[in-house]
Amino acid sequence: MGFRSVAAAAALVLTLPAFAQDADKIKAELLKRLPEAPIESVRKTLYGLYEVVIGGEILYTDDKATYLFVGHLLDLKTKENVTESRQRQVNRIAFNDLPLDRAIKIVRGNGSRKIAIFEDPNCGYCKRFERDLQGVSDITVYVFLYPILSPDSVEKSKAIWCSKDPGKSWIDTMTKESVPGGDKSCPTPLDQNIAYGREKRITGTPTIIFEDGERIPGAISMADFEKRLKEAKAGPAVPKEKVSQR
Repeated sequence: MGFRSVAAAAALVLTLPAFAQDADKIKAELLKRLPEAPIESVRKTLYGLYEVVIGGEILYTDDKATYLFVGHLLDLKTKENVTESRQRQVNRIAFNDLPLDRAIKIVRGNGSRKIAIFEDPNCGYCKRFERDLQGVSDITVYVFLYPILSPDSVEKSKAIWCSKDPGKSWIDTMTKESVPGGDKSCPTPLDQNIAYGREKRITGTPTIIFEDGERIPGAISMADFEKRLKEAKAGPAVPKEKVSQR
């Protein structure tokens, strides 16, 4: 490493504590002015603003916490939507922390690639995505029944979970409109799934969670889906921006 590189690295290390102190002051000031706001973190960015995470949403403020900016920050040099990239990082859910015992497990091929999906049996976008998903091989899908659209969604979810083969029943329901009959009185994880989803701010279906923890709200094209599967196997991307967080 050359002298300039060493000097730059040392300058960054010396700057980080100051960033942290500034962020703590900004957070304290915001809490005074917005005592009811669920402020999760404040951090100084390299763009001259402070990033504020409130209830899973990213906002920005100035160095005196006088203004709160709502909107997307774009890097005109790289054409990157900085806010969107950070939103994906903030909303990651560690795959290994998911309560997979409360999901329907469906394996195709060798099952080497993994995803989890929160879905409602009456969700049209979920049905379209499930039909497309039938052509994807070597994947393990964990379906979390997430009946948030109507009381009928709850009844269908109970019937699917209590059937002899929940995986087949789920696929038949979503691709053939064939809802299983029979017993609906077995213990189900529906209430737990809904409570978990609310805790993680899952507000719509489908919500897809990849192995690297990134979540995608809504159905996506199979081309984008395959691309994300490949990226997820490589692990979470390392943030380009080195900043401190409190």
